Amino acid sequence: MRKKERFEYIIDYFEKSMPIAETELDYENPFELIVAVILSAQCTDKRVNQITPELLKRFPTPYKMAEVEPAEVFDYIRSCSYPNNKAKHLVGMAQKLIELFDGEVPSDVDDLQKLPGVGRKTANVIASVVYNKPALAVDTHVFRVAARLGLSTNAKTPLATEQQLMKYIPEELVPKAHHWLILHGRYTCLARKPKCEKCGLTEVCKFYQKEVKK
Repeated sequence: MRKKERFEYIIDYFEKSMPIAETELDYENPFELIVAVILSAQCTDKRVNQITPELLKRFPTPYKMAEVEPAEVFDYIRSCSYPNNKAKHLVGMAQKLIELFDGEVPSDVDDLQKLPGVGRKTANVIASVVYNKPALAVDTHVFRVAARLGLSTNAKTPLATEQQLMKYIPEELVPKAHHWLILHGRYTCLARKPKCEKCGLTEVCKFYQKEVKK
């Protein structure tokens, strides 16, 4: 099967099996989402959604968050992974958001990466989810699923995976495709024990054909 045909087959499958695909992080505005995405690094969305209500009640705007020391933010996020670093990132992000962008979360991926705690993956999430831009964030789920399905080939880095995926996914589907791959990796194509018996893509999955179907 050619690469283009593989993508078409898999996209068609997801369009039928997962017509609605969106982030599982709770948010009401761009600032709330960027806070949630920073917290979500090495942490489950479920845990982040437990943390953000009280955190954002106390710091509903970048102006409120920018005026405190990281130690105060730490008290609200101590149950997530790497709370010390994330507290510093959140306060720094809020301060830089005010300094560079008048407190408004930018839509440009390069601008977003000027904020502390915001790497390419986080920037792509914000650009895609908030502004519906054709930006594809590659987290561990996307990296794994793309490789297993044969959508990426010998990609050693998230950026290499992103570039290969962007070559074949229609621009208008990129924001949704990001969630297709994440959710498939989160609930079906698990890292240690993929649920191949529940997957509708085994016919074209390189991992299944090579490692499971013997």
